[in-house]
Amino acid sequence: MSRSYLPHWMHWLGSPPNFYRFAGALRPWLIAAALVCAAIGLYGGLVLAPPDFRQGDAYRIIFIHVPSAWMSLFIYACMAVTGLVALVWRVKLAEVIAMECAPIGAAFTLITLATGSLWGRPMWGTWWTWGARLTSELVLFFLYLGVIGLYNAFEDRRRGARAASLLALVGIVNLPIVHYSVVWWNTLHQGSTVDWLHLSQSSIAPSMLWPLLVMTLATHLYFFASILGRARTGLLSLEGGKQWVRSLVTETSR
Repeated sequence: MSRSYLPHWMHWLGSPPNFYRFAGALRPWLIAAALVCAAIGLYGGLVLAPPDFRQGDAYRIIFIHVPSAWMSLFIYACMAVTGLVALVWRVKLAEVIAMECAPIGAAFTLITLATGSLWGRPMWGTWWTWGARLTSELVLFFLYLGVIGLYNAFEDRRRGARAASLLALVGIVNLPIVHYSVVWWNTLHQGSTVDWLHLSQSSIAPSMLWPLLVMTLATHLYFFASILGRARTGLLSLEGGKQWVRSLVTETSR
């Protein structure tokens, strides 16, 4: 399929020099916004929100656990979409972004599993249970590791990126399993408390909902800042012999 089907702005942003400059200008703003949102969200969740009438203060781990869980799915979807672009249109930037998504997504998934275990011990009396939600989230973690391992198994990084992108696309079938596992199977894990289509009808109290949403915004901003930084580094490594990189090194050394 021809790259002419891509919009003009994608052609412009897909140019490594253009993306490098754009990402460098945008990233500091994203980092600052992520820090502000994280501070507000944590203060709201850990200080302002009241204790839960059943779980007491133990529930407060959700302000880390739930946004991380949502990010583990969101980042995998981003990785799969950019991987599809890399496979269909052979866009170098898409290959870099897809592969740089994997370590960030794996980190969020690991945080999800760890915080879930910390919450599960006092609530369920065990660190781990092979329920549908926990097991499918663990499979998601292994998929991230598989993408990272397959990418690094190739000496040719572009071939490795395309092979790993194919694995990412195959693994996307796990996303609806993770999301709907508490609906499809009887599990210890509680069901969804946030109705994204009708937030006012969510089963979580508003005093707990708004810090959760702010923390979710913070994790998204952090992800975008992180992926821009990692993609810039990846492009420099991949395009080390190109003129624009040599010019950049010359400008920096002055």
